[in-house]
Amino acid sequence: MSLLRYSVLVLGIALATFALAWAAALRWADDPTRWAAAFGAALAVANTIAAHALVRWSHGRSTKAFLGAVLGGMVGRMGLMLAAVVAGVLWLGLPKLPLAAALLPYFVLFLAVELSILHRQTSAAAGTLAAGKAER
Repeated sequence: MSLLRYSVLVLGIALATFALAWAAALRWADDPTRWAAAFGAALAVANTIAAHALVRWSHGRSTKAFLGAVLGGMVGRMGLMLAAVVAGVLWLGLPKLPLAAALLPYFVLFLAVELSILHRQTSAAAGTLAAGKAER
């Protein structure tokens, strides 16, 4: 899946689920809680798009480049997310619980989406490779 299609999918999921969260609870919450939830969701969106971009970049490259991009990118993204959460809490004054309550479920949801897409793509590629070998 292209980075653009993945980004549109992730943003669509985030907007739809945030609208549901708004209808269920956020419309009655105070402004700092709303901003914390939006900030957490935005962090998760940025994280998953960056992860997918690294995987797309590393596809077809050497194993060393792939592992460097995926594992190094994971460490880098974790550091950036930690810095963003600390900045959100300390500098922006966002409440911790709503921030974590938005960030963690979105993170898990987008991880599941990314893994299912990658699994489908690698399974399709393996099937194509196996079919090519069977023709020989």
